[in-house]
Amino acid sequence: MWSAAEHASYGRTVAGGLLEGDLSPVAGRLLGNGPEAWIAFDEEVRRVLRFSHGTPEGARRLEARLCHPDGRIREAALAAWRRPPLELVLIRCADRVPQVRRRARRVLGQVVAQHPVRNRDRARRALNLPMADDPARVLTALVPLALRLGGRAHGGWAVEQLEAALSGRYSLLAAWWRPGLASTTWSWNSLTARQREGMFEHLADSADRPTRRFAARVAAACGQYGAQELARRAATERDPVTARTWTDAALAAMAAGGPDDGAVDALLASRFAPVRAAGVTALRRAGRAAEAVDHLTDRAGRVRACARWLLRQDGGDPYAYLCALVTDPERVSAYAVKGFREVAEQADGPLLYPLLHDPDGAVRAAALAALRGLGLVVEDAVLLALLEDPSASVSREAALGLLRVAERPDADALADRTGPEWPAHTRRAAFRLLRGRGGSAELRASVAMMTDPDPVLGRYARSTVINWNWLSTLGEGEAHRAELGALLARAAQVLDVRHLRLL
Repeated sequence: MWSAAEHASYGRTVAGGLLEGDLSPVAGRLLGNGPEAWIAFDEEVRRVLRFSHGTPEGARRLEARLCHPDGRIREAALAAWRRPPLELVLIRCADRVPQVRRRARRVLGQVVAQHPVRNRDRARRALNLPMADDPARVLTALVPLALRLGGRAHGGWAVEQLEAALSGRYSLLAAWWRPGLASTTWSWNSLTARQREGMFEHLADSADRPTRRFAARVAAACGQYGAQELARRAATERDPVTARTWTDAALAAMAAGGPDDGAVDALLASRFAPVRAAGVTALRRAGRAAEAVDHLTDRAGRVRACARWLLRQDGGDPYAYLCALVTDPERVSAYAVKGFREVAEQADGPLLYPLLHDPDGAVRAAALAALRGLGLVVEDAVLLALLEDPSASVSREAALGLLRVAERPDADALADRTGPEWPAHTRRAAFRLLRGRGGSAELRASVAMMTDPDPVLGRYARSTVINWNWLSTLGEGEAHRAELGALLARAAQVLDVRHLRLL
């Protein structure tokens, strides 16, 4: 799948080919590309025609005239065109010239609208208009581009019309077909409920994130779906913003229509923490507050907080339940330890120290983090031993615990743990402590690790060496001149030649 920049680049390429004489239809070449391709095509044609000294070969093509810098030429192209690409017409609907905007909006309405006569097809052929038997499909295809144009000075018109059509407030199609008439006169010509449902389905499942956000916002505002469908979409949505929109709509639907166990279960199954948190709070209204204990060990702190609140509202005690979990070797888990940390005090430290020897590395890491968060001290010898833990998360938490007292551990012992025979996470933790220690110990370790097989460690080490103040280290007497000279010679491969000569 192309990125927005790649779509824009392709649009500029098509524009260049058009002006150089490429006879292939622009709509066919840009078919299936994102809205950025059409916008870039329009901007590139205008740029080339504005600054070209002569007249490019393809400047007489209608597609080029519709993007011409002169507004009169753009308006004339709209009037002369029988089958214009709707994307270019939509861009002209946000044109800076009022006459072009009005003409483009009229043309777009004529193309999309269903003419209210018995023999509609014959009438449309008589008017030389392209056939649009399924206006919902046409409008659906225009939504992503309309949303991109919505940020322009006159780009909000199309978005407002699409919202009105999807919401069923008035007849978008009739308003475009007969701009001067009241919309209520043509209300029978609006999109049908089935058409609007089909549009919502396509827009809500679109790969374009702004389109999904638009569909969710409009569907929530007009009450398109019930609580269960809203909750299902919230649980399966990949974009957090859109998921929040569906979630709020589901909660509002349940507040208006009563509890819905299916909707609550769908919210609780989501991968996003805000959606699951909403599901936990909805348990109370559904009469299922007792289920809060199942979410006290959720992987997200927000969900755990909602579960504690709900349990307290129901008369329960989160502390007692979590305390029983962390003291039971069969049931303890990393998230149980994290949840216990959120309700524990310093006096509960004795319950956490034994977990430093738990067979599960995630539990050991969570116990270290909980002890540090409670302000409790773990002996330096224990933390140094945990630097060599086979679990990377335990080693990282041990380094964080020693970082505030990085000058206390023996520098040579830390340097030994940066050797290539140690796992990457152990080398990373030791190097972090040496950097926190500073001085010549950090310099020695950085020079030694410039060629570390771990790319992250090697990059940090080289960056430290390049930015090191060698003269300050020499002046402070932290290392002998001969040692600094040897380190400088080893570091020469990453230093700038002029800088090296100065040193």
